[in-house]
Amino acid sequence: MQPETTAPATVPAQGTDPTRIHNIGYRSYEGARLGRAYARRSLFTQSLRGAYGLGRSAKSKVLPMLLLAVMCLPAGILVAVTVFTKAKELPLEYTSYAVYLQAVIGLFLASQAPQSVSRDLRFKSVPLYFSRPIERVDYVAAKLAAMASALFILTTVPLLILYAGALLAELDFTDQTKGFAQGLVSVALLSVLFAGIGLVVAALTPRRGFGVAAVIAVLTISYGAVSTVQAIAYEQGDPEVAGWLGLFSPITIIDGVQTRFLGATSSFPREAGPPSAFAGVVYLAAALALAAGSYALLMRRYRKVGL
Repeated sequence: MQPETTAPATVPAQGTDPTRIHNIGYRSYEGARLGRAYARRSLFTQSLRGAYGLGRSAKSKVLPMLLLAVMCLPAGILVAVTVFTKAKELPLEYTSYAVYLQAVIGLFLASQAPQSVSRDLRFKSVPLYFSRPIERVDYVAAKLAAMASALFILTTVPLLILYAGALLAELDFTDQTKGFAQGLVSVALLSVLFAGIGLVVAALTPRRGFGVAAVIAVLTISYGAVSTVQAIAYEQGDPEVAGWLGLFSPITIIDGVQTRFLGATSSFPREAGPPSAFAGVVYLAAALALAAGSYALLMRRYRKVGL
């Protein structure tokens, strides 16, 4: 058996020090420093794109795009029915569309709100954001604006389909434009309110699965409980109490506001919205208070997380 041959060890050239640190050309940054505004816009854009899976894996795009398609499908069917039957009006009002499809909106929010905030909490990357020019208010505002924008896109695209179909069916342009504008105001308020609630609930836990379940529970249980108690109140002959009970669910708050201020038809039992003009003002105040309270709670939450 021949002995194994080993390569001779390399010896540093004479006069060289193997421990020397060489200058490889690092230079200080001399370009423009874009500051907080640019960081805030970048975080908003990244969060908005992430809500629809853009810039992420193909698997991440499936659910949000599927939910967007589900939101648009009834609008396409309603347009087809209107065109082929030559109806004089759409079967469903613009302001009622999001209310009837609230389950799809809630599922979208439950799936994407934890995605927006839970990963930063789980991997403790929030302090890294605050070590840069971006501050706590920038982070919260960017996340909240991105989620509200994602919901606004989800709820506006079906309204655009309805509006385009109504004009294609040669319905009255003035009436359809007015209804479409009312629908936009309604879904804008819904998007801000739902985004705030969803992010507050999702930010309570770094576990994405827990956040999904919690958001669904908050939206579903509140609406189910309010609807049940309202039905009982109507059966007992007390519609005024039933109208006030709508203050205890986000979607019924939206419904009450658009009933009093946008001329919409209420989706409350027996089509009875807030029982008075004063109640309508209370509904609007409740919606604004919920939105502002959600922002305040997020600021409080990230005051602790950012330490």
